[in-house]
Amino acid sequence: MINKDKIVIIGAGHNGLIAACYLARAGREVIVLEASDKPGGGSRTEERLPGYHFDMHSVAHNIINMTNIPAELELAKAGLEYIEMNPFSVAIRADGQRVRFYRSIEQTVHSIAAIDPKEAQAYAEFMEFATPLIRLLMPAIKGETGLLTYSRRLPDLLKVLRKGSGPLGVVREILSPYESVLKRWLTSDLTRGPISAFAAHGSSGPHLPGAGIFVFWQAAFHLYGQWHARGGSVALIDALGRRLESYGGSVRCNAPVGAIEASGGQVKAVILEDGERIETSNVISAIQPQQALLKLLNPPLDGKPGRELAAARTSNAVQALVHVALDRLPPYPNARPEDYYGLQSFVDTLDEVKQGFLQAEAGYLPDPLPLYAFTTSALDDRLAPPGHHTLYLACPCAPSRFKKGTWADYQAEFIEKCFATMENRAPGFKKTIQGVKTFTPDEMEAYTRWPLAHPMHLDLALDQLGLMRPTPGLANHRTPVKGLYICGAGTSPVGGIAGTSGRIVAKLLLKDK
Repeated sequence: MINKDKIVIIGAGHNGLIAACYLARAGREVIVLEASDKPGGGSRTEERLPGYHFDMHSVAHNIINMTNIPAELELAKAGLEYIEMNPFSVAIRADGQRVRFYRSIEQTVHSIAAIDPKEAQAYAEFMEFATPLIRLLMPAIKGETGLLTYSRRLPDLLKVLRKGSGPLGVVREILSPYESVLKRWLTSDLTRGPISAFAAHGSSGPHLPGAGIFVFWQAAFHLYGQWHARGGSVALIDALGRRLESYGGSVRCNAPVGAIEASGGQVKAVILEDGERIETSNVISAIQPQQALLKLLNPPLDGKPGRELAAARTSNAVQALVHVALDRLPPYPNARPEDYYGLQSFVDTLDEVKQGFLQAEAGYLPDPLPLYAFTTSALDDRLAPPGHHTLYLACPCAPSRFKKGTWADYQAEFIEKCFATMENRAPGFKKTIQGVKTFTPDEMEAYTRWPLAHPMHLDLALDQLGLMRPTPGLANHRTPVKGLYICGAGTSPVGGIAGTSGRIVAKLLLKDK
C-alpha cells in the first residue's frame, strides 16, 4: 500500500517515462509499473547475438527531436546523444540506380536530377507544398496550443492554399490515399517507391483514404532531420530513467498490472497480477488504450465511450524484422559511406507496397516482399565488434495473423525472401552473414504485449488521429473515471517516438490537481 496521492503510471515506454519525469520534476511522488523485466517498450535495444546489439523496434527518433522535450528534461546531461542520419534515406534499386534523400532539399533534387531531371523538378514542387503543410501541423504534433502559436503559421497557410489550388484542393490532398498523392505530384516510381517505403512506417497502406499525410511527412525529415541515439534506441530510455531517478521517481519492473480498480467514478487502486494492491487516486495508463480501459479497468469503460473505444481499429498488417550480424557492411555496388547512414529502401515501385499491405491484411506473406534496412553500426561503433556490423532488415507490412498456419510455418520462407532481396541489391551479401535472429509479429506481441504486435497500438487512420485518437471523447487524455488518464502511441496526437502525449498528460494532471 502506498500514499493515495502518489501517481501510478502503467507502462515504462518512453511516453510513460516522460510523463513520470515531468510529474516528478514538479515535486509529485511517482512510480512507474512495467510488466517486462526492463523498461523501454518499443525503444529497447538487445544483444541478440554475442557482441551485436539491435534495436527491437524503433530505430530512428524523429518526432521527439522536433520537440523541446529532450532540452526541457536535459536528457543530454543524462547521457543521451543523437547522431544525425544524413542522407535520411537511400533508394537501393534493382536496376542499379541510386537516389539519395538528404536533409537538404536542394541536394536531394540534385541527386534525383542525375537520373531524371523531370522527376527532380516534380519532387521540388512536391516539397514546396509539403513543407508549409508540415509546418502548419507541427504545433499539434508538439502539443502546442494557443492563438499566438497558430497566428505565426499564417504565411504557411497561405502557401499551402496557393500550392494546393485552394481549400478544396488541400482537403483533397489530406483525405487522399498516399497512392493518389504520389501519383498526382510525382512522375515515376524513381521517387514514389522509396517515399512509400518510408510512409509505410505508419503501418498504413497506400490505398487507405486519409493516409496522404504520411508521404507529406517526407518534408519533416528535410526540416528536422532523422536521428539515431548513440548506443541504440534504448539510450533514450536509459536517459529518461536516470533523469526520473534524479527527480525522485522510480520504475518497478516485472510488475504486470491485473486491474485498475475504480468505483463511484473514481480511481481507487492498481492491482498487480500477483494480487498486490497499490492504493492511489491518480493513474496514468501508457499502454494500449483498449487494453487499459476495456480489460484492466474494473468496471470497464461502458456506454457510448466504451463502444467507441471498442470500435477503434487495429489492422493485421504490421512490421516483421530480421536481425543480421555481418562481418562487413552490405556490399552495394558503387556504394558511398553515406549510403549506410539512414534507411536503405529496396522498394522499386509504389505498387509493391500497396500489394504488400493488401496481402498482409488478408493474412498472407507478401510476394514480392517490401523491404528496407538500417545499418546504424555504420554511425555507431557501440553496436557491433570492431570491423563488424548490424543489419536491421524490415518488412513494413507483414501479417500479424495468417489465414492458414502461424509464423512458425512461414519463418524460413520470410528469411529466404529477405536474403534473396539483399543478395540481389548487394551481391555477395550472404557470405558476410555471421548470425541471424528473426523478430516476427508473434515474437513482438509476446515481447511488448502489444495486441497484434501493432507498433502504433491503433491504426493511424484519418478518423483515429489528433483530436480523434483513440476516440473524440478520449483525445484530451482524460477518461470518464476521475483520476484516470491515458497517454502512449494509441492516444492523441500520434504514435511513434514522440513523447508528446506523455508531456501533455503530465501537465494536464498537474493542472487538474
